[in-house]
Amino acid sequence: QVQLVESGGGLVQAGGSLRLSCAASGRTFSSYRMGWFRQAPGKEREFVGTIAWSTGNIYYADSVKGRFTISGDRAKNTVYVQMNSLKPEDTAVYYCAAGIKPARTVRGSEGYDYWGQGTQVTVSS
Repeated sequence: QVQLVESGGGLVQAGGSLRLSCAASGRTFSSYRMGWFRQAPGKEREFVGTIAWSTGNIYYADSVKGRFTISGDRAKNTVYVQMNSLKPEDTAVYYCAAGIKPARTVRGSEGYDYWGQGTQVTVSS
């Protein structure tokens, strides 16, 4: 059994920063990518960003590019997202995800096999 556990969510004012962490536990696994998605109330889950371990490439959604920074440690199956200049529209539950197989796209949820329970991020105006 693999578990991904997120931490670091909370309430912050617009313009503030938060850093989310995600750590894997349970059965050892090797992932192709680890990243973040988010889901705001009444909306579908959307891609935030991911790191592809083999190339080291990091991909971001246009909505967060320049404000969010993803980093991680492949050997430890950990991934982080530093979120700066937060906006009220960033309010959502943020999910960590890991993909253990090759995928056609790293931006779709179908490219991920393990998911965390989510951590709430609320940005007040």
